[in-house]
Amino acid sequence: MLRTDEIKAKILKNKLSKYVKQAKIGFEYYEGKHEIRNYRLCYYDANGELKEDKTRTNIKISHPFFTELVDQLVQYMLSSDDRYVFSDIPELQDKLDDQFNYNEDFNAELNELLTGVVKKGSDYMYLYRKENGKLAFVCADSLGIIEVRPTDTTDNCDYIIRWYIDRYDKDNEPIKKIEVWDSLGTTFYTEEAEKGIKLDENVALNPRPHTVTTNVVTGEKFGSSFGFIPFFRMDNNKERRSDISLVKDLIDDYDMMSCSLSNNLQDLTEGIYVVKGFSGDNMDELIQNIKTKKAIGVAEDGDIDIKTISIPYEARRAKMEIDEKNIYRFGMGFNSSQSGDGNITNVVIKSRYTLLDLKANKLEVRLKRFLRRLVEVFLDDVNAQNGTAYSADDVWFKFKRETITNELDNANVENVKAQIEQTKINTLLNIANSGALDSETILQKMCEAMDLSYEDIKDKVPEQSELEQAISALGEQVVE
Repeated sequence: MLRTDEIKAKILKNKLSKYVKQAKIGFEYYEGKHEIRNYRLCYYDANGELKEDKTRTNIKISHPFFTELVDQLVQYMLSSDDRYVFSDIPELQDKLDDQFNYNEDFNAELNELLTGVVKKGSDYMYLYRKENGKLAFVCADSLGIIEVRPTDTTDNCDYIIRWYIDRYDKDNEPIKKIEVWDSLGTTFYTEEAEKGIKLDENVALNPRPHTVTTNVVTGEKFGSSFGFIPFFRMDNNKERRSDISLVKDLIDDYDMMSCSLSNNLQDLTEGIYVVKGFSGDNMDELIQNIKTKKAIGVAEDGDIDIKTISIPYEARRAKMEIDEKNIYRFGMGFNSSQSGDGNITNVVIKSRYTLLDLKANKLEVRLKRFLRRLVEVFLDDVNAQNGTAYSADDVWFKFKRETITNELDNANVENVKAQIEQTKINTLLNIANSGALDSETILQKMCEAMDLSYEDIKDKVPEQSELEQAISALGEQVVE
């Protein structure tokens, strides 16, 4: 068991790790908290000292492209309302539907997991058993999870440390909840600023097994363990890298161009004031008088002239358009604001989804591998409770992604298909009239063309004369 000083040291070390630093960047950009918020305008004064200029406009607007890219990918992956976990065994399929496909709680957690994976580089799900005995999976924030291994080269974990801020005390100091998981159970701790880390006295059974059930008759509690640490990690890539690494610099440049343009428009709307013979001795007073009183005092031979400056609007706009295009290009997303020539066919729409499809294909491989691990745990539990022998080989996965389509284009495609089928049937009828093929072969081919069951029709018309009548009837139905 880990000591409290070891727990504290590992939490502090994890906060300084390379992964957490990168994941926090992705998390911040997903929340719309960009580096532009820290941007300051500075100048060198008469003494050569660098000072912040607080008189000039410094607009700080974050443009959350990364939020759109992340949500776009996640919703595209989970866009289908159909099932995605399948089995050819009907009884097993019903169990899979109940646990995964049509389970709203699991689908909500899966959505949150994928969002965390893309924006932070990895995320976790942990397993627990409900009071009714069913298994449940819950997403866990990777920023608050530390994997403790005997050595850095060992794959298996001895412990999982999970921590999160439960609340803040009256002095606005955080109160943390800390959980230490191993293959047998969980130990619960709390950490307060002055008291340090100590066992959580509010947990009745501490440490306790992974699962605790209560006998409704006697009230006696029973504990059991999964035999493994019930945390499952899904990575965005081999390096656990957030997708923000591909577009961060482009988003920062777009923020800078947009905010600089806003600053120029705000500062230069009234032009630059050229003052001759100013009677005062304080330049700040001059600026304040111009902004507020719209008047200043000058000497007898003094004068004031307003010089206007043309803002480089076109250049900034062109740079912003290039940045936006590259954000969607290198972020491999679908740019819904992309303009075209007005001929938006299904081929054009599909081509615009090409990059998003490529990124989704990579994520789908890792998602299927992750889901198989969850299914294996689920099947082990089902087999133990029901005496069955289901295996992971009995289960397969398929994701059907949905895209917008041109309805007129779809109608034209269906019309062409109908014309092709009509031509096939007319050709078969002409062959039947010529007597080149027997009636049974003609009926079989017509059923294939009309997507009908040949076996069903064959049983109803066993006689040759009736078979010929059926062919004629099918032909009249097509003509009508």
